[in-house]
Amino acid sequence: MTNYFLCVVDQAIVSLNSRFEQYQEYEKTFAFLFTSDKLRSLEDNDLKSCCLRLEAALKHDEVYDIDGTDLYVELKLLVHSMPKEKMGPIGILESIKHLDCFTNTTIAYRILLTIPVTVALVERSFSKLKLIKTYLRSTMSQERLNGLAMISIEQDMLKTIDYKDLIEEFASKNARRMALFI
Repeated sequence: MTNYFLCVVDQAIVSLNSRFEQYQEYEKTFAFLFTSDKLRSLEDNDLKSCCLRLEAALKHDEVYDIDGTDLYVELKLLVHSMPKEKMGPIGILESIKHLDCFTNTTIAYRILLTIPVTVALVERSFSKLKLIKTYLRSTMSQERLNGLAMISIEQDMLKTIDYKDLIEEFASKNARRMALFI
């Protein structure tokens, strides 16, 4: 029993360390975009190196999501044109959304604001799974549990399903069942 407990604790520590390393890498890559004050405080050379580092981080094979040099120029213009009040990433994105001249900046902020959601989505999925698998449902089959979990987690997709088409497709699979739905 003690051996099992130590394995579980060890795995938890490894997982937490991995998660913190991911967040540190995330901060190293995107920290200069976190607030308008941070953008204003950076020297030109530091800002340019941050933009080039972000360009390298957002490279997939030989395709770049943003151009680091263009991002640098856009951010220099943005710093001089945005209000003096402190703004976070959402505020900055909202202020440039209607302008078409900050394409790289818009892409960078969208990615910045999307990454935490992808991490939180996994955590929410496990929370939903815990709600579904209650004491009363402890004898449910794995297939049913998976189905209920998918329905609970993917509620947005579930709302777009046309039930009439679903019923027709289900009825067409088996001639005996057609009489039940008509």
